[in-house]
Amino acid sequence: MCARWTRVREVRRRLAHEGPAWTRDREADFETVTVPERECDQLRDLLISEGAQTVVEIGLAYASSALAIGEALVTVNPPHPRHIIIDPFQERDWSNAGWDLLRSAGLDSIASLMLAPSSIALPQLLTEGLRADAAFVDGSHRFHEVFVDLYFLRKIVRPGGLIVIDDDWAPSVRTAVRYYERNLGWTVIPDAFPGEAVTTAGAASPSEPRTRCKALRLPDPSFEPPFEEFHAF
Repeated sequence: MCARWTRVREVRRRLAHEGPAWTRDREADFETVTVPERECDQLRDLLISEGAQTVVEIGLAYASSALAIGEALVTVNPPHPRHIIIDPFQERDWSNAGWDLLRSAGLDSIASLMLAPSSIALPQLLTEGLRADAAFVDGSHRFHEVFVDLYFLRKIVRPGGLIVIDDDWAPSVRTAVRYYERNLGWTVIPDAFPGEAVTTAGAASPSEPRTRCKALRLPDPSFEPPFEEFHAF
């Protein structure tokens, strides 16, 4: 396990400090798209503290977060770790850059890649009876697609499990999440992602800074509220 962990850490270190071998033809694309190393470390530590054994991830891109999730699973070292990644654009738009990095870290032995939209892949996983401990959501940032991702993930992630959201600064993402907080009992895990606030263009105003990632815990037991108890969000 030590050699495996060292291999993952080395690939993560090189990616964070040297960047990927290939990027899309866009200025500073890796720096713009990827989850920063600090937040990846915090994600890893959160999953380790939870003892996560099965994790669903939406969005792969350059694999910064996927490598952190893989490191967490290797550290927890359960009998049958699983990392299910959903990214319909990994081959077409990303030239398999992220998947190749996972393979170089030896994580393809525990990870699987679904090249389908999350709106198709998640119902398939639900039908197959997948039960996950946590999920990391960094796919489409359109409100309706985030909302659908969270709808299915609450049925896949076990009661009391975790759902971590990237780019919580985006109004579309934040609004989708707020429905589940106000109506379905999801609770924010305080200080899961400590650090500087994000005030990107189109995000919250400087007077209301928000950190990039947000971790939420699902209620245990899960429940379906009566329709009369709807809370506007």
